[in-house]
Amino acid sequence: MNIALDHVTLGAATLEAGAAHLRQELGIEMAPGGAHPHMSTHNRVLNVGETRFLELLAVDPDAAAPPRRRWFGMDDPAMIARLAERPRAVGWVLRTDDIQRLRDASAVDLGAVTPMSRGSRSWKLTVRDDSMMPFSGLVPAFIEWSEGPHPADAMPFLGPVLSAVELRHPQADRLRDVLEALGAASFATVRQDDAGPSMAFVFRLADGSLRTLGR
Repeated sequence: MNIALDHVTLGAATLEAGAAHLRQELGIEMAPGGAHPHMSTHNRVLNVGETRFLELLAVDPDAAAPPRRRWFGMDDPAMIARLAERPRAVGWVLRTDDIQRLRDASAVDLGAVTPMSRGSRSWKLTVRDDSMMPFSGLVPAFIEWSEGPHPADAMPFLGPVLSAVELRHPQADRLRDVLEALGAASFATVRQDDAGPSMAFVFRLADGSLRTLGR
């Protein structure tokens, strides 16, 4: 089956706070996105090269509470406190053309293959009941888009290019093994860090400099 890096997600306390942070760090203004009625979240999005996009995600204050926990641990009190400090990397997503087969073959629990939609687009996504992917969210979620152009094709490209996904974990060797089994190892670097798990995204700006966000 085909697997590729699809998008990376920064969580924020509010979209306004997240957009201000990215304006300062990357020098760009993110375009409006849309709402996720299944999760009571909303987003902004940005093309970051190679059919990939950056998603800025926040709880939608105008939406009713969802019937389940929001994705990427965004209902977790510890996550809420961290996002109140500044935007953080909350997840990364790989696309596949056979999500059910991949999920069924996985040695770790990726969650149920769940239909989702935003506006006119629909997709299937692996979502766990506890809302957090394995290894404290460092294992990627998987997505299978409906037919049609990739969403990044319709997003503005303003200069920043996603250069790397960096993962740190106290059990780095085990995490590498899991990613290898999922076909995901080539899309991220994994380092040992006894201080605890963390995730960051590295962007190359138009002037060639690198900017790391999310940790």
